[in-house]
Amino acid sequence: MDEIAPEYDVVVLGTGLTECVLSGVLSVKGKKVLHIDRNDHYGGEAASVNIETLFKTYGNVRPGEEPWKKYGRVNDWNVDLIPKLLMSNGELTNILVSTDVTRYLEFRQIAGSYVQQGEGPKATVAKVPSDAGEALRSSLMGLFEKRRAKKFLEWVGEFKEDDPSTHQGLNLSAATMKDVYDKFGLEATTRDFVGHSMALFPSDDYITAKGRVIETINRIRLYVNSMARYGKSPYIYPLYGLGELPQGFARLSAIYGGTYMLNTSVDEVLYDENGKVSGIRATMKERDEAGEGMKFTTKTTKIIADPSYFPNKVKITGYVLRAICILKHPIDKTDGSDSLQLIIPQSQVGRKHGKYPSQIL
Repeated sequence: MDEIAPEYDVVVLGTGLTECVLSGVLSVKGKKVLHIDRNDHYGGEAASVNIETLFKTYGNVRPGEEPWKKYGRVNDWNVDLIPKLLMSNGELTNILVSTDVTRYLEFRQIAGSYVQQGEGPKATVAKVPSDAGEALRSSLMGLFEKRRAKKFLEWVGEFKEDDPSTHQGLNLSAATMKDVYDKFGLEATTRDFVGHSMALFPSDDYITAKGRVIETINRIRLYVNSMARYGKSPYIYPLYGLGELPQGFARLSAIYGGTYMLNTSVDEVLYDENGKVSGIRATMKERDEAGEGMKFTTKTTKIIADPSYFPNKVKITGYVLRAICILKHPIDKTDGSDSLQLIIPQSQVGRKHGKYPSQIL
């Protein structure tokens, strides 16, 4: 372990993706960074864990039970606690490329994106088209609706925010996406498809909200450009799970002089007489170490932390429900794909928000 300096430009608490990206970028910019985490692994709430850790942490396992053993070698599993897919032309991917963190990681392309229509026994699942041929064969919409959707997507591609002649006569500061959809005569199922499968909005609130037309256009363009980058689907994924991303940026930070300490708890955040941050007191213990561990104090005027370190300063804005399911077969009606995202628009299940299951093998 590197010697702890008496002072750092920045202290980062938690090794989630956001914290590790900032730590890496700040180190590259020449800042002296101390990065610590109370856990013994990288990733925080967004870690990728093996099957044993998954069961022990979330499986309500009784003493003496070892249900993970029937799933093979524990380290053959990398289960994301917060599953997400990366847009291949998205901001995070561009950051990975520009910082050269990709040299530490391997990626695979997700086989495809699927969308559910209907519910219950009548529900159907269709692949989101990735090229013109798939679009013609797709069951997502009828022939005439495909023509209307094509005109809409062509307009999205040609749209220029600073050129009113491309605005279809709409006042974009006051218009809603409902106005746009109505302008092109798109059916409800097509609006579902565009809003949830391409723009990836979790609910239909965006449709009637004023001033969100340009945002929606940019979201659709991101999806289309990501699809065009590698073909087949717009998504890529780290070969060994999303937990690889924080570790990649941690390596970047370390190369540029950043100091990392796991198994380190923050005992106290220190403030000066003006109420501003002046440092931390912390304790570092090796895994399974008995005793008090190594206590230290260091100065800093800046702390970046994940919300769990300052719970009294957190404002709750919503909740996300997640479930992890272990299947012995691919998701039905997805052509046996080993990796995919299945989008279930909220209108198909009578909920305010949609569902976005991901399957990774």
